Amino acid sequence: MLIRLTGGAVYDPASGIDGAKQDIYIQDGRIVNKPVGDFKVDKEYDLTGKVVMSGAIDMHTHIGGGKGNIARTLLPEDHRADPVARTDITRSGCGHAMPSTFVTGYRYAEMGYTAGFEPAVLPINARQAHMEMADIPILDKGGYVLMGSDDYLLRMLTAKKDQKAINDYVAFTMQAAKAIGVKVVNPGGISAFKFNQRKLDLDEQNSHYGVTPREILRVLATAVKELGITHPLHVHGCNLGVPGNMNTTLDTIQGIGGLPMHLTHIQFHSYGTEGDFKFSSGAAQIAEAVNKNKNITIDVGQILFGQTVTASGDNMRQHANHKHASPNKWVTMDIECDAGCGVVPFKYKDKNFVNALQWAIGLETFLLVDDPWRIFLTTDHPNGAPFTSYPHLIRLLMDRSFRNDVLFTIHPEAQKMTTLASIEREYSLQEIAIMTRAGAARLIGLQDRGALSAGNWADITVYTDNVDRQLMFEKPDYVFKDGELVVVDGKVVHTKWGTTHVVKPDFDASVEKDLQKYFDRFLTMKLGNFTISDDEITEDGRGSLTVHPLKGDVA
Repeated sequence: MLIRLTGGAVYDPASGIDGAKQDIYIQDGRIVNKPVGDFKVDKEYDLTGKVVMSGAIDMHTHIGGGKGNIARTLLPEDHRADPVARTDITRSGCGHAMPSTFVTGYRYAEMGYTAGFEPAVLPINARQAHMEMADIPILDKGGYVLMGSDDYLLRMLTAKKDQKAINDYVAFTMQAAKAIGVKVVNPGGISAFKFNQRKLDLDEQNSHYGVTPREILRVLATAVKELGITHPLHVHGCNLGVPGNMNTTLDTIQGIGGLPMHLTHIQFHSYGTEGDFKFSSGAAQIAEAVNKNKNITIDVGQILFGQTVTASGDNMRQHANHKHASPNKWVTMDIECDAGCGVVPFKYKDKNFVNALQWAIGLETFLLVDDPWRIFLTTDHPNGAPFTSYPHLIRLLMDRSFRNDVLFTIHPEAQKMTTLASIEREYSLQEIAIMTRAGAARLIGLQDRGALSAGNWADITVYTDNVDRQLMFEKPDYVFKDGELVVVDGKVVHTKWGTTHVVKPDFDASVEKDLQKYFDRFLTMKLGNFTISDDEITEDGRGSLTVHPLKGDVA
């Protein structure tokens, strides 16, 4: 079947197309060149007055894993307030802050998204995370495996194991957990909390292992680079949410020694200590450092006002923040020798000074980082806000007048502490397409997504151009997933299953010999059960497995 999309303004940064009118042809699920000679078009869509982009990619969203289920269990009132009825096409579900799996897929697709990546897959819990993500319709999925506070790695560092041994362990863990990247959360801090340390600065030793967060970051960033993994080490740094932590972030950027590194939800790590409240914006300093250091990429973790739930492996910081829980209930827990988990419901308020300034700090960061290829649109769903708030966030970035209207409604002291009103920049449609499509695909290492050139999978979103960018991005006219029409006028009309994206770096199989002994002595799971086989990802018929080449490999 040959489909033609004609007359639309195409924004395809990966191909250098910035609003030009261009026909797009789809056949067998992929974008193809215009056929030569006489040819028959089976279905044509007139997109005159429409904006055409590839399907959006959320490169950091908590959509799979135990923390999400804990959050759902903790907030039954959130489900009752937002039920979704079953239709002939879709299943029922619920949840605003942490939607159920099926609803997650529907709501993402109805905004024009076709892929989402879980940023914290615990190795010991990876099977459950993949099963949960397999339950999400329409979207492609993938995960970054969580390391850096695992007992085995910290033992290796204490024993001064060489980089090759570390690389083999990282590669084994990625293959076992079916990951496309490596994530570190509060490096060494999740572990340190178990030994009653309540904070862990960048150069402070874990009291049990004698290892510092800086050492952990360097050795893991080196492993990721030497293994040829496209996505840089994905770093949730030390001291999340702590006033003055911008200095930790700046030290982290300098201390990585030029290695590729992605700093996630940077807004939560960009705080100073100036002013009467001893809380200020460090966005300008952070943005300056990012602009100067081309090895650094970031996503923002924008907060938006309203009810949500914070869910993180950073049990140290979640425990510190539990006194702010709203409603007043929370969970902090240990997870074997692997990591931890903290779930704290939270309501961000525009009349609260700290919350209001957090909102401004995120937007300052978006607007002060020069290169849209190195900054990405996230709310750290659900930690800063549910992903369904993305259209509102896009309008804030694209419409200075609207942004300032909102700014003038927040806490008056927060208004005085931000330079937001003076920043004239407005994002363009091409920059939005970079941040949410082409740039995300490049960063993660997706070979045939995030672009509209021939050979790419036909993940395509069509919007009606509208000066109200929130309305525009809330309700696409059409969404195609792998060439199949799944959304019309902002509603799901067809469901299918996406693929799971992974990489498979090589490792010396002898690493499993020591791991076997370690598992038998310390863990409740056997090593054979720890490793997820390829066919487990696809055995229920929900999607496929896509293995991407490493850097230097031939695709």
